[in-house]
Amino acid sequence: MFASSVDLLILSNGPGEITTWVLPVVKALRQTLGNDRSQVRISIILSPCPNATGKEAAIARSYPEVDRVQSSEHFFPFLVKGKTQENWDWHKKGVVIFLGGDQAFAVIIGKRLGYHTVVYAEWDVRWYRWIDRFCIRQSSIISKVPSKFQHKLTVVGDLMADVIKVETRNSKLESKKIGFLPGSKAAKLTQGVPLCLAIAQYIIAQRPQTRFIIPVAPTLDLATLASYADPKINPFLSRFGGVEAQLILPPADTHPALLQTATGVSIELITQFPAYEFLAQCDLTITTVGANTAQLGSLGIPMLVLIPTQQLDAMRSWDGIPGILANLPLLGSAFAKTINWLILKQGRLFAWPNIWAQQEIVPELVGELQAEDIARLVLEYLDNPDKLKKMRDRLLEVRGKTGASHSIAEIVKQQLN
Repeated sequence: MFASSVDLLILSNGPGEITTWVLPVVKALRQTLGNDRSQVRISIILSPCPNATGKEAAIARSYPEVDRVQSSEHFFPFLVKGKTQENWDWHKKGVVIFLGGDQAFAVIIGKRLGYHTVVYAEWDVRWYRWIDRFCIRQSSIISKVPSKFQHKLTVVGDLMADVIKVETRNSKLESKKIGFLPGSKAAKLTQGVPLCLAIAQYIIAQRPQTRFIIPVAPTLDLATLASYADPKINPFLSRFGGVEAQLILPPADTHPALLQTATGVSIELITQFPAYEFLAQCDLTITTVGANTAQLGSLGIPMLVLIPTQQLDAMRSWDGIPGILANLPLLGSAFAKTINWLILKQGRLFAWPNIWAQQEIVPELVGELQAEDIARLVLEYLDNPDKLKKMRDRLLEVRGKTGASHSIAEIVKQQLN
């Protein structure tokens, strides 16, 4: 395909970007440019991210399309000195592909390696004088750029919409399925897991045939997840109904592990990653704020977004200075509480689909949330499938067009040629 070997260097950072941006792009790159590793080599270099779990590099290495991965702790030495921890070699020809982090990194690294640069941008574009091509989520970004640079911008749509095609559920099925996404980090799991258990127990009393799942984040092991259902480890359990649960491991891999309460309520723990095919079967999901709301929205999966204020320092994923202050050792918790209190008072939208639409199309429940109130709302939606369909249709409407990953791969191919 090419006269000489080429390198594709992907810059990324957090768990959301790795799982929902990088994954579809590397698949599309291989489909477009071929699987001959002597011709096309794909490398990933991670930059630091306040939402990182430390397992992003392992997730990236699990993608068979990828040849090399460098973790985030080695990023700044590479940025400054131009050498990776393992002293990678680089082909003369290549493209730097930005899929998360700071767009300035693409400029610096592209210039150093002598590579073209392609940036995927959701909301805005920066450094347009020096970036070669921008792949943008929506056309509204174009007007923000001076006309003489607008030729660099191409609307490709939403990368997250490329992860899976959502299957339409059979609404005639009596058994309903609820998906819980309580988070992957301690601050959110502390209140998220107790809320899920209490909500499930209330719903099962009204609808005994209801099924529940938790798609377990790849950065989280089952024992750690289950520890948040243990009152000896998680005192917040008593604040959300006091429903305890134990981890039940199946004798074989033919059945999923369970979180099971003393009354027999079971939540299936889905360890397959990505778990989109399981989420696509859900009538409704109950989730925390974060990248997961963007994933669910892009897949057209109805959701309730919970922002409980019983633990006001749980949200620490803000960009810029607020994010830095909220994650400081010792003082971070105090800063997080103050920042979150100020932000919540503004009445802003937090779920990504609502931000895209600039109005609330999925409910955001903010305050001292109680499991019984949330469960009643869930039952109201289950009893009114038309409301769920309306929400699903609106989610698909605002997510943007599909096929973004293949459009990006074609633009990368153009840059190589």
